[in-house]
Amino acid sequence: MTGAAAGAAAGADGGAVGGAGSAGTSAAGRALLVVGDVVTDVVARHVGPLAAGTDTAASIRTVPGGAGANVACWAAHRGAAEVRLLGRVGAEAAAWHERELVAHGVRPRLVVDPRAPTGTVICLVDGGASAERTFLTDSGAALRFEPADWSDALLDGVARLHLSGYLLFSEPSRALVTVALQAARARGVPVSLDPASAGFLGELGAGRFLALVEGVDVLLPSRDEACLLTGLTDAADAAAALSLHVPLVVAKQGHEGALVAHSGKVCARVPAVPATPRDTTGAGDAFTGAFLAAVLAGAGPEEAAEEGCRAGARAVERVGGRPPPPG
Repeated sequence: MTGAAAGAAAGADGGAVGGAGSAGTSAAGRALLVVGDVVTDVVARHVGPLAAGTDTAASIRTVPGGAGANVACWAAHRGAAEVRLLGRVGAEAAAWHERELVAHGVRPRLVVDPRAPTGTVICLVDGGASAERTFLTDSGAALRFEPADWSDALLDGVARLHLSGYLLFSEPSRALVTVALQAARARGVPVSLDPASAGFLGELGAGRFLALVEGVDVLLPSRDEACLLTGLTDAADAAAALSLHVPLVVAKQGHEGALVAHSGKVCARVPAVPATPRDTTGAGDAFTGAFLAAVLAGAGPEEAAEEGCRAGARAVERVGGRPPPPG
């Protein structure tokens, strides 16, 4: 365990690695605080279909990941002045994840879970032209977030709070979301959320999801997530409908770019940036991180979505969900 837990309380049954801000650290209120999952990704790129019952040749790498952590790294990479991350990990990988986050310019506050290992995701990536990925997810410590992991001091100097949608997929972490939203509203800090997983979202249910995110200012769903949440098949119609529940909806469309909607209407269609995909893991996280960095710098929603598309294009040309470290 390294560092000191500055400005935040440790979880009731966990320790902490690193510091995520203390009173007065960002007097100008320019920091981004991300609360979300930190996991270990095992990325297996295979060419051709998986051969059941025998071997399939693949290129395999173990890299740091997690939707929340990836968003934080891409926000720092795209120029956010200060990015903090609150995450929950197992003891076996806490030091490694802290080092990786710090190397990307993120200030981590990692609660160390004494009972669960760090979450692990097996990313099966088709080595063909689409580079589409399929996830096998063991969320581990990431699903054991709880209100005791939160401290209102985490918001000192924070201009925006971003929540990973994975927090909504367990009862303890849903309770943390409620506490964080209340604290942000009390301070007038705007909140964004990425639904994160159409598969888990389907299990949670659209009605329950929309009730849980009441008070969120910006929603950043994928095409599939937007359609699932509304029951609509057209992405633009879905984004417009969601913007009646959340003030601003930015729907990520992959190779078709992004849609920006508010007040029940799509107000901008942002084209994708051409790219040659190697691994689509984390492309949506890259979009979100760059979008938030641009908003913090004063960009409007359409300009910020353009930054998101540029980051997404860069992300798919890399293996894993993180940007290259500085230098």
